Amino acid sequence: MTGDESKGVSNRLFFRLFQTGNILQRQVQNEMGISTVQWAVLGALSREGYEDGISFNQLTEYLVVSRQSLDGVLKRMERDNHVLRVPHPDDGRARLVQLTASGKAFWESLQERIYQFYQQALRGFSFDDSVALLHFLNKLHLDLAKVSLGRRSPDQPED
Repeated sequence: MTGDESKGVSNRLFFRLFQTGNILQRQVQNEMGISTVQWAVLGALSREGYEDGISFNQLTEYLVVSRQSLDGVLKRMERDNHVLRVPHPDDGRARLVQLTASGKAFWESLQERIYQFYQQALRGFSFDDSVALLHFLNKLHLDLAKVSLGRRSPDQPED
């Protein structure tokens, strides 16, 4: 494969990932009535071992979202009584994000629809296809986290 062919495939791949993320956001909103970040927060907080909550910083790291984005989502979720922020027992400046009883019930009420969502979204995939896709997405995730082009100011000319 030539350099130009490689660039073309890479461009198409990353654009398709962008489109897929946008379709996921739209479909989750349309079908579940929540955002993908709300879905991810509910899922993260419902994991075993997180009954007492997780720090705001840990949650941003786990979900790979900005503090500003997560704060806005949590404010909406607090308003809906799905989560609450409580003082961290070991650090008075920090807060833990916890799933409320109402949030747990809401998450449980979504489980059948989530399962149906997954089934429909992956209907063209065999089990082995799904495992392979997960493997490649994990590899891409790790490599993306290592990208370092150096800082370039907006007025700096391209090479």
